[in-house]
Amino acid sequence: MSKSSITVFVKLFAAYQETCGVSEMSLDLPNGTVVAEVRDRLLSAHPELSQWRDLTRFGVNLEFVEPDTLLQDGDEVVLIPPVSGG
Repeated sequence: MSKSSITVFVKLFAAYQETCGVSEMSLDLPNGTVVAEVRDRLLSAHPELSQWRDLTRFGVNLEFVEPDTLLQDGDEVVLIPPVSGG
C-alpha cells in the first residue's frame, strides 16, 4: 500500500529565506506533488514573494530539475530565486 502523503525537506535561499525567516523547513504534501507546488505553497503563505514566481529555479537532491518534476518522500527541495549582487 502506498502512502497518501510525502514529506519533503525544503532549503530556502535569498529572498525566500529572508521572507520566511528560516533557512529550511519540512512540508507534508499529497503523493503526486510536483516541485513547483512547493513554491506555490510558499507564495500563498507569503504573497510578497510572488515577484519571484516565474524566476525561481528548482533543485531536488542536488540536481536542477524542471517545475513539473514529481517529488518523492524524503526529497530535499531547493528553491533558488535570482541572485543579485556581484
